[in-house]
Amino acid sequence: MEYNVKNSNIQKLSEKNIFFEKIFNYFFTYLVICDIIILQNHNVMIGFSKLTRGGSMIKKEMIAMLLAGGQGSRLGVLTSNMAKPAVAFGGKYRIIDFPLSNCINSGIDTVGVLTQYQPLRLNTHIGIGIPWDLDRNRGGVTVLPPYEKSTSSEWYTGTANAIYQNLEYMELYNPDYVLILSGDHIYKMDYELMLDYHKANNADVTIAAMPVPIEEASRFGILVTDEHNKITEFEEKPANPSSNLASMGIYIFSWPVLKEALIKMKDEPGCDFGKHIIPYCHENKQRLFAYEFNGYWKDVGTLGSYWEANMELIDIIPEFNLYEEFWKIYTKSDILPPQYLADNSKVFRSIVGEGTQVYGEVYNSVIGSGVTIEEGAIVRDSIIMQNARIGAGAVIDKSIIAESTEIGEGAVLGVGDEAPNTLNAKVYAFGLVTIGENSYIPPRVQIGKNTAIYGVTELSDYENGMLPSGGSIIKGGAAR
Repeated sequence: MEYNVKNSNIQKLSEKNIFFEKIFNYFFTYLVICDIIILQNHNVMIGFSKLTRGGSMIKKEMIAMLLAGGQGSRLGVLTSNMAKPAVAFGGKYRIIDFPLSNCINSGIDTVGVLTQYQPLRLNTHIGIGIPWDLDRNRGGVTVLPPYEKSTSSEWYTGTANAIYQNLEYMELYNPDYVLILSGDHIYKMDYELMLDYHKANNADVTIAAMPVPIEEASRFGILVTDEHNKITEFEEKPANPSSNLASMGIYIFSWPVLKEALIKMKDEPGCDFGKHIIPYCHENKQRLFAYEFNGYWKDVGTLGSYWEANMELIDIIPEFNLYEEFWKIYTKSDILPPQYLADNSKVFRSIVGEGTQVYGEVYNSVIGSGVTIEEGAIVRDSIIMQNARIGAGAVIDKSIIAESTEIGEGAVLGVGDEAPNTLNAKVYAFGLVTIGENSYIPPRVQIGKNTAIYGVTELSDYENGMLPSGGSIIKGGAAR
């Protein structure tokens, strides 16, 4: 067996040293032939060779495929320049940290992260997976963007289509099982227990599920099960749900079952797990089981749920505990100095990130790292992301302020009565003020509720120095 070694330095060495050449060829023939991921500009993957051992693929019992390419349009200006899984959470983390931490805590050391929309921030955060102990020679974390094929270039058009386009990646590891995850949920789950359940039932597909209020059930894929938790019916976002057991978008597939379904449904437009793959498996008499999860799980897909999930972290007894030693959440952390609280500062029931300086007052809020809250400023019931600056005397009520934003002196956010937002009433609601990253709010302006701001604004953008409730100021075409 011969292998074409493209590295010119290695070629030169082997030409000069016959002994080295023999050792080199032995290594590649009988031990490990590493898969070569060829990257062009913008990290576009264009090819694979095989990970082999003695001619066969490296064997992994279960690998994870993490869907992280979503635009997150319901988060409005927060996702103008980044994918939803890259959005900051809890003063220290990003949303994708939670499924990644779940993987390594569950003993899963091979994770493919599928990216698409605005991936730079996410790619930078993940890197080679060091914070999650996923920097492995065999497995580890691999970022999988859409890539150019010999005949066409294709974006991911649905959750299942994204997985189908990465069949080759999955085949590298010849798994017995494949875990499908979403990158935009806040929760802790031991996937190993779910796998044990899958095996015990001799299941083809296992779907993690949890009860939801019946009035909310129409937003989810709904499962109907028998007394053994075998799924008898599956309804994707039904108008009149017959059950309140909702799919969490977490699936374990036996690999042959998943592969067959993906290939059979590959031509389905926008191929999706809930709409296409799960119904296909059910119609073909596969063994589908529901794995009921009773812990904390939060879909932070709206500004309201995102704000609420952050506020729940500071409850006197938080339902979701970030401080548990036995199930840590890992993240990429910068080297920052400790927090600084000035003599006249006040901080009450809040999370305050590293490197933050507080000279004013903070109540019931989540403050990220490197934030400055100047003297006389008051922050209440708000989320302030990293490197933001709140000017002296500013008052911030029930606001979400994204990274590297500056609020001018004496500005007041969250005033007046609520009114529907004129840009997008479904997104900018919940009585919140939402300000996108790298924005600037001039001194002494007043901003009402259900408002959205993005970009460097000037006093002239505010009629009579005010943005009334329901208003928006968007610069640079960022918001939707």
